[in-house]
Amino acid sequence: MAAIAFAQTPATPGLAGGSWLKPANVAECVDDACAVPPVSITGEQAYGVVAPIGNHDVKMIQQAPRLDTLDGKTIALVGGSFNASVTHQEIKRLILKNYPKAKVLMFQEVGAAGQYYERSRQVKEFQSRLKELNVDAVISGNAGCGICTLKETGNCIAAEHIGIPAVTVGAPTFVRQIYSTGINRGVPAPRAATYPGAFSAHTNEELVKNTREIVWPQIVSALTEPISDGEIAERAHARMGEPREIVFTGTQDEVSAFFADNRWSDGLPIIPPTIERVEEFLKFTDHAWDSVIGTIPPANRKALVWHVAVNGVMAGCPPEYMPLLIAYTKALGVGNFRRPLASTHAWTPYGWINGPVSRQLGIDCGQGMISEPRNMLLGRFINLAMLNLGGYYVKENRMGTFGYLTPWSFTEDEEACLRIGWEPYHVQKGYDLNQNALTAGSALMWGNNLTPATPDAEKIMELIAWDIVEGKSQNALGATNPTVYRTIFVTEFVARDLAKKYETKTSLETALVKTARRPAHMRAYANYWANPGSQQSERFTFEQYKQRIIRRENAELTEPPPWFPPQVAGGKKIHTVATMEPGMTPILVTGDRDRNKVQVMPGGAYATILIELPSNWDALMEARGYRPLKEFFLTEDSAGAKPSAKNSHAVNPPEKRPKKTPARSSSEKVGGSRMRAKSNHTP
Repeated sequence: MAAIAFAQTPATPGLAGGSWLKPANVAECVDDACAVPPVSITGEQAYGVVAPIGNHDVKMIQQAPRLDTLDGKTIALVGGSFNASVTHQEIKRLILKNYPKAKVLMFQEVGAAGQYYERSRQVKEFQSRLKELNVDAVISGNAGCGICTLKETGNCIAAEHIGIPAVTVGAPTFVRQIYSTGINRGVPAPRAATYPGAFSAHTNEELVKNTREIVWPQIVSALTEPISDGEIAERAHARMGEPREIVFTGTQDEVSAFFADNRWSDGLPIIPPTIERVEEFLKFTDHAWDSVIGTIPPANRKALVWHVAVNGVMAGCPPEYMPLLIAYTKALGVGNFRRPLASTHAWTPYGWINGPVSRQLGIDCGQGMISEPRNMLLGRFINLAMLNLGGYYVKENRMGTFGYLTPWSFTEDEEACLRIGWEPYHVQKGYDLNQNALTAGSALMWGNNLTPATPDAEKIMELIAWDIVEGKSQNALGATNPTVYRTIFVTEFVARDLAKKYETKTSLETALVKTARRPAHMRAYANYWANPGSQQSERFTFEQYKQRIIRRENAELTEPPPWFPPQVAGGKKIHTVATMEPGMTPILVTGDRDRNKVQVMPGGAYATILIELPSNWDALMEARGYRPLKEFFLTEDSAGAKPSAKNSHAVNPPEKRPKKTPARSSSEKVGGSRMRAKSNHTP
């Protein structure tokens, strides 16, 4: 073997579906540590593999003793999600009936912590309020969606951190998320009371009955029964050993089964992460193997460069992807991007690459781009990184009601941008044209086909605006917020036609913000009858709610949208609300340039990260058969070529790639200045 790794010999054979292997020679064992054999006892190739996850970087608190009784105590009922106005009133009634000397404070008096972050001002204000009011116990609810669960559990975590017993009320699917959220914020034994079903699907009578008969006994138990060592052991996650430690030895199938059983993979086959393979990845970064890339929520695991490489190996990425993998891992630590990833709405993370390294590596931007193998490898890494680096587990804290799409990746066609006079996305964000950047985003759906059948720029813009205001592009039909993030894909010739009127992406976005307005009646109807949180029909008539929407969402009297039939408004202006805000909508030129397509994808916020290449990048890449990075630069004083019908970023196998590309001239306007584009890579 090229290197010797060691595996502990177990006392009993068999673990998690895999089989432990006998050492090739018992004489090679020292203190029960044995050299990993090259073959299994069945004659198949054997692999000694390392773990893909890091230790939790969270210090566990010592929870205060539970109460001996609720009588004579001050109890705060906080939260407010999912019909809490009904269930909390019943809990208050039950407390005062069974414990007449108790004092109950409602959420309007106490406030809320929101998602728990130790340094959050909101958390500190909430904790100060609890102390000021001499609160003895906190009951928070109702946890009925992924993000709501984080907020409701956050109230209880904040209370436990200052020595106040607490319990979160949640629907069955979200109880595990309550536990994992508490543990990952330093509470060894978070407590929950399970409500039987979906809050918003029940009538007021059902809510009251279930609270009285099922939830109430659990609340009393959670606040008064002592915490046992067994409960802490059951809740707490085990800590990992040393990163380079061999954790299992087995065949390809056995390794895949072992990782799946330990929730270290997505269930698909993986490449066994041997030390030798991981070390190949480490060559492609100047970071030390044990450097910390970040502490990644929600599990707050300390992600080392080593762990990034392990997950890259598992995903099947080539070692030269390592700078991209590090960049995406950094993005996972950015709050605005990460925050919605646990939601029941099922935001799927994805990413795109800008800069010459995307062309050098062959990340695709043409027809079928996200389905190209080199793109799919990065998407697979994103899936594994969510699981292993961040600690996102389906049915625990990744709560998509119907599950998730597989993450994807692609690149923007920067040459096309320059040909039509638009800046590539990373240049819009302040990077130089030949710097490399990765942008992480998330989406709720894989868009809707829009095929403009006109070269009229204004009409194309109106069609895009129409697609944006449709319910499917709102993150939910009755989304909480009227304006959401969206990514817009535009193929080159549609972008060319748009650029005739809108000289920059920003000017196109400005026109869309003005045009993509939703009639207030439609917005109110959706948010009234399909509210993602609580029922509104018990509190407001529809007309009252419509006026509330007009007032709270700054509706304006405008002309009806251009796609509305003239007779609908009778020639009068109508109240409309904005569905877009400036700066929330990346517009990317990408996809099959020979098809007239636009695709709008609603989702979450973005994080753009500089891709850091190692100092010896060119030498490393030359050794692997790649041409120098500079040959993939775009310059202001060189010629650019129209791409062929096939994707101009596709990379031939290294040994077949020609060294030169004929220069062809094209002068284009970029961001208000004259720029010429050149790509030296193979068309």
